[in-house]
Amino acid sequence: MKKQPRAHRISILLNESEQHTLERFCDKYGVSNRSRLIRETLMRAILKRLDGDQPTLFD
Repeated sequence: MKKQPRAHRISILLNESEQHTLERFCDKYGVSNRSRLIRETLMRAILKRLDGDQPTLFD
């Protein structure tokens, strides 16, 4: 699969508690690339939801 350049920026804001939790998680699990963590986690949740929305034979 060919790598596609990331040209679209999305910014999010976290409150103190969310920021602290993210930092604690990254420290505990040795995450050095928070952007990658957030991007992969977000896309995993989106794809799971879309997969669950697919009609099935017995719906």
